[in-house]
Amino acid sequence: MTTQLQPAPAAFLSVNNIEVIYDHVILVLKGVSLDVPEGGIVALLGANGAGKTTTLKAISNLLRAERGEVTKGTIEYRGERIDRLTPNDLVRRGVCQVMEGRHCFAHLTVEENLLTGAFTRKGSRADITTALDKVYHYFPRLKQRRTSQAGYTSGGEQQMTAIGRALMAQPSMILLDEPSMGLAPQIVEEIFEIVGDLNRNERVSFLLAEQNTLVALRHAGYGYILENGRVVMDGVARELAKNEDVKEFYLGLSTAGRKSFRDVKHYRRRKRWLA
Repeated sequence: MTTQLQPAPAAFLSVNNIEVIYDHVILVLKGVSLDVPEGGIVALLGANGAGKTTTLKAISNLLRAERGEVTKGTIEYRGERIDRLTPNDLVRRGVCQVMEGRHCFAHLTVEENLLTGAFTRKGSRADITTALDKVYHYFPRLKQRRTSQAGYTSGGEQQMTAIGRALMAQPSMILLDEPSMGLAPQIVEEIFEIVGDLNRNERVSFLLAEQNTLVALRHAGYGYILENGRVVMDGVARELAKNEDVKEFYLGLSTAGRKSFRDVKHYRRRKRWLA
């Protein structure tokens, strides 16, 4: 009796060979493909200007506000195309982005900032209170600072507020852009530990764009490396962390001069964007 192979399950989030152009002229992403499994943490790595933020904004449909658009490829979430939805519709479907630079409402209190994240929800006041208590459970520092104006809190507390605000929308997927930017190493570790707790306990999937390759690979399960708008390498996070080229170019563990990743002959390209 012949055993039939079952088809592999579709990725939770799938970005398929997308190109992004700004102002109808500037090609920023050149055939980027990546997958995020349900309940996974995937790191999107690369130097400043590699295209990480543009990739996240393409997924969350925020490019139009910056005169950008996806001109080729598709983006699917739970097996359905989402690249034609509005950002509001996408949040209602469970995909939220935490922007680079935190972007809290400085004149509102921490708790008022958190409550703005529940704007798209249709639950009762009790449901919102329950969600708020959950945020305070994962971010006890925010509970202590809940009546403080967000603009007078520390950078780490503002980053926690931004992530907590996204959690108020009950997302299944969070796009997290440069969570370590401008923060002390101890605060960075604290935030990444909380991200790990949310992933394990709440089954929230994360796609995080990060320049701090060492920290990102320690907490992610899989990673993609972008350079000049292309994916030049991908793999299991622990294997990428051991890769000699990654150590040299992104972890600074080599005395040799930094070269372009594309100059190295033995990196592994993805076949999808070579086709």
